[in-house]
Amino acid sequence: MTTLMLGLLILVLTLVLLATGVPVAFALGGISAIFLFLQDGSGDVASVAEAFFGALEEFNLVAIPMFVLMGTAAAASRVGGDIGEALKRWLYPVPGGKILASLGAATVFAGIAGSSPATCVGIGRKSLPEMLEDGYPQDIASGSLAAAATLAILIPPSLVLIVYGIAVNIDIGRLFLAGMVPGLLLVLLFMGLSLFILRHHRGDFDDGNRQYSMREKLETLPRTLPILVIIAGVVAFLVAGIVEPSEAGGVGALLVLCLIVFVYGVHQRYRLWAILQSATRESVMILMIIAGAAMFGAMLSELGVPAALSSWVYDLAPSSWMVILMVNLLLLLLGCFMPPVAVVLMSLPVVMPVVIDAGYDPIWFAIVMTLNLQIGLITPPVGLNLQAVQALAPDVPRHQILRGAWPFLLCIAGEIVLLCLFPEIVTALPNALMGPAG
Repeated sequence: MTTLMLGLLILVLTLVLLATGVPVAFALGGISAIFLFLQDGSGDVASVAEAFFGALEEFNLVAIPMFVLMGTAAAASRVGGDIGEALKRWLYPVPGGKILASLGAATVFAGIAGSSPATCVGIGRKSLPEMLEDGYPQDIASGSLAAAATLAILIPPSLVLIVYGIAVNIDIGRLFLAGMVPGLLLVLLFMGLSLFILRHHRGDFDDGNRQYSMREKLETLPRTLPILVIIAGVVAFLVAGIVEPSEAGGVGALLVLCLIVFVYGVHQRYRLWAILQSATRESVMILMIIAGAAMFGAMLSELGVPAALSSWVYDLAPSSWMVILMVNLLLLLLGCFMPPVAVVLMSLPVVMPVVIDAGYDPIWFAIVMTLNLQIGLITPPVGLNLQAVQALAPDVPRHQILRGAWPFLLCIAGEIVLLCLFPEIVTALPNALMGPAG
């Protein structure tokens, strides 16, 4: 069996295991150990075990549980609801203001959570029932929420970009800056699409005849400004290089915990304990996926799959455009079956040599990869955001959520094409503020 066919067999078996419900970390780790044992005996299995533990020795991984705690604490409070309420009051005169408020709130909340499902819950718990009660179409209300929550893995501080930066050894502050302009551009595309859809939708929904006074608008600021200051501070200190990601995450988590205790009244012991339990479970899951993906990458390298794939790709598609098209298709496929962090760590050992050899900037590729993974979050068969939204609104059928999300999927795909044509959209801001990458 050729190396390339072996790699294809490994991919198919991995997807089959995931489709049967095997946890991602165990699927990746188990496949790695089995194939290396069959290939070369116990010696290489030991090297994969070293990869498992070595992957967790990186100090910057401490940032992951800190940012997870930050997002979990915010999602357990009324932070998301208050952000949505503030935007709703300021945007009420605009037709479709509640949709725009939901999209804007998801954008802000993404800066706390770093996780798409957490953003769905933090924003959708209040905004989705309100939109449905006011007569907004089920597909538009639920689909726009599912799509907006994907911004959490693009807008800083994104867990996906943190993991990518650690894996590729790229400055995380530079990655955060690289994600800002594409993230804001995607928000504008989402908002424009929402207004277009609502304008051409035949149906009655309440745009809100209620007019808010300036006093009512301003009274939302004391409950929303603190979280905005925390988000801006964490990102600014990271980008400026004043703190490491682990330090920024730790301070951010502490400040958000203080905020929900003293401002939002989440001081009951059982609620705080539940927040810590939830954050611990999610952090352990992510770290196990990181370790399993490291084993997977080590196994692929030992078997020579990256070199074989690179050679095959260049034989099939000598053009750099064809190379990036094939890489995008692979990422889309993997993103439909696995969570974003797993795709990043599993695919990088294989695709990064191909991308670098084709002459692409790894910082630019980080954003393109993230956009591909955003599509996976709202695409069956897994569609983590589709599941999260349906959990918030069980009466809304899955096909309605998907129907509402697919136009936003086209927006994301369109932005991928735009970034391929104009990579400066990604690189201009980090190069201007931090200088060209060395």
